[in-house]
Amino acid sequence: MVSVQQSAGSRKLMEILRAYRAELDPNNTQRTTLLKHAGAARFAWNWGLARRKQEYEETGRSSNAIEQHRQLNALKKTDFPWLYEVSKAAPQEALRDLDKAYRNFFRRVKNGEKSAGFPRFKSRKNGIGSFRLTGSIHITETHIKLPRIGWLRLKEHGYIPADGIHILSVTVSESAGRWFVSVQCKQEIEVTQATGEPIGVDLGIKELAVTSDGRRFENPKPLKKAQTKLKRLQRELSRRKKGGKNREKTRKKIAKAYQRIANIRRDTLHKSTSVIVAKTKPDNERPSVVVLEDLNVSGMLANHCLAQAISDVGFAEFRRQLEYKTVWYGSELIVADRFFPSSRLCRHCGCINSELKLSDREWTCDCGAIHDRDLNAAINLKNLATKLPRVPRKVTPVESDIRPTAVSLAASLKQEPSAESHGRFW
Repeated sequence: MVSVQQSAGSRKLMEILRAYRAELDPNNTQRTTLLKHAGAARFAWNWGLARRKQEYEETGRSSNAIEQHRQLNALKKTDFPWLYEVSKAAPQEALRDLDKAYRNFFRRVKNGEKSAGFPRFKSRKNGIGSFRLTGSIHITETHIKLPRIGWLRLKEHGYIPADGIHILSVTVSESAGRWFVSVQCKQEIEVTQATGEPIGVDLGIKELAVTSDGRRFENPKPLKKAQTKLKRLQRELSRRKKGGKNREKTRKKIAKAYQRIANIRRDTLHKSTSVIVAKTKPDNERPSVVVLEDLNVSGMLANHCLAQAISDVGFAEFRRQLEYKTVWYGSELIVADRFFPSSRLCRHCGCINSELKLSDREWTCDCGAIHDRDLNAAINLKNLATKLPRVPRKVTPVESDIRPTAVSLAASLKQEPSAESHGRFW
């Protein structure tokens, strides 16, 4: 969400929704309290889901989050007195999440999606989970104060701002034995319009991204590099006795390995997207337009030879980060049409190489130009920013959603006749 507060020339103040995530350093007593809150949230979800199923079977309809919260409060004194030991926000927010899960399910059914995703029961065996709190929340440089939990130490000092933000909620989660807090807040930032040259970004597997100015961002391939270790740990887990302590130790080792994989991937994506929008550079050096290709990731995953490598990159997260970072730093994001032949198109003569294979990293056009596949695609994406008619973006007082602009250049490109193309680029 973006709200324009003030405008002066190319500078303006924007109110944005932002989340700061940091690791907690709880003691044993606090860790027990966190486990209680996570258990209360998990219980409220399962109780609400079972109640909704029963109500629907009996009456043909089910209640919403507000009604279920009243029902749960009425049962606290008699059936669930232990819920008084935790903040009332934990079960309340869990019921709201359940309500949202139902709405998403019916929306997907209405849209005709095959995997509608009906809400499922949560099990302690699948993870401790998380819980969300609202109310009186205070932050200092080294600590955060949560309702009914008290002051908790932060491992990262000074990362979460103590002033200048309006805290909406906090979400506490556990991952591989480590506890994290995510603070969602409203914050005002100053945005300056970027005036630099447009830039095209080509995503790939061999290299995470190649930009039109020649920069290449390495793909760390964290999952592929950890395969040997994961196989060894999975064999070790299969030999452990179910319910034994040694099996639990091995399970924790596997969880830590997967957490490290996720951390490497997340760190790489954040660093690369920040460098592309160049948040630390002057206005005239930051790209005014970032052009990205619209990849059919679900279709690409159908190729079982590349499915794991594609999933290991995180294309969707890369695009999501560019969507909000371009707004924060005064750039515009354009998403090219899915059928735009960025790799096959010769940037010099405009011909399309319909015989180009995925294994061809370089190719030579009939005009004599030798192209690096990824760099040529990035330059072609950059050229979209100049070929397209630019429509000034109207900034409304409140923009509830930030969406990229989808463009198509099918009618304006030179295309060699082909019996296989049928009027499209493939």
